[in-house]
Amino acid sequence: MERVTSLEDLPLRTNLQGLTPYGAPQLHVPVALNVNENTHPIPDAVARDILANLAEAIHSVNRYPDREFTALREALALYLGEGLTADNIWAANGSNEVLQQVLQAFGGPGRSLLGFAPTYSMYSILASGTDTTWIPGARDADFELSPATAVSEVTRTNPDIVFLCSPNNPTGTPLSLETIAAVYAATDGVVVVDEAYAEFAPAGTPSAVTLLPGRERLLVSRTMSKAFAFAGARVGYLAADPAVTDALRLVRLPYHLSALTQAAANAALAHSAEMLAMVDDIRGQRDRLVVELARLGYSPHRSWSNFVLFGGVADPRETFEALLAEGILIRDVGIAGHLRVTAGTENETSQFLEALGRLGRAGTPG
Repeated sequence: MERVTSLEDLPLRTNLQGLTPYGAPQLHVPVALNVNENTHPIPDAVARDILANLAEAIHSVNRYPDREFTALREALALYLGEGLTADNIWAANGSNEVLQQVLQAFGGPGRSLLGFAPTYSMYSILASGTDTTWIPGARDADFELSPATAVSEVTRTNPDIVFLCSPNNPTGTPLSLETIAAVYAATDGVVVVDEAYAEFAPAGTPSAVTLLPGRERLLVSRTMSKAFAFAGARVGYLAADPAVTDALRLVRLPYHLSALTQAAANAALAHSAEMLAMVDDIRGQRDRLVVELARLGYSPHRSWSNFVLFGGVADPRETFEALLAEGILIRDVGIAGHLRVTAGTENETSQFLEALGRLGRAGTPG
């Protein structure tokens, strides 16, 4: 059927006109290191239990699922610890949906969202989708964010909502609890800490979840996509004061988490130790990337995530294309002179480093 209309022909909302959909290239290549997935497969024993849970759940899909996903909230509270209960937990189809629901509840026309650029590009897209004004705040040198800088931006912009990415995507930059606490004290608005990559921080690093007591406007978002190797299952969640989860119930769609999603997530959480066993290996490959990229003459930034942003790239697009020609897909995140690479398996990381080593700074044979 011939297509006779385009976006320009439709009465699209003004703030969506001219935008393009979010999404990294979906290319089938031998080494895909572009979207910060966990490149380690789910262990066979865990996969069998997940399949068993799904097989049991499939018998009841003629009925709507538990609207309150009670068992999942209980399992997530147990996983996070810190005295949390199911009343503190919310979940949705990926952390992006969690963040969207936050903006639906607390953002909207006449309200604003402050983030610290460069940061996760979905923040501004979610803001547009909810008619929330997006404010890109400034960072310190090397993409760091000190309490003083963060508070200065909050004071300057007086936002209704603040998003803090910890560690930051796409830079991998850690964020201190001191900065989070300072931002919370500086605003009467909602403060969201996006901890999508929290499990890749050094062992023993405290989560922003530890700051929740006494801070009813603080929300900590997490995902099972990264450390749990659950990107295809789409499970994100949030910890906050119970009043916040009540607010999110006002905007969620009915039965938004399917019975199959709940069954798969519950089975995975029952095996959290096995699911997280690969995290140490991924941390090791990330640290290896930092060392080897520096040895090759690039400028990797410190990272507490499962990826590394590196500078010193004379022509990012040319380097990206040269690596792609060798079957290796990484990410051009639009930061001048930089590219980003996910920490893969040992073999994938080796292939990337060897290919990059054959290139000069401009992506031409060295």
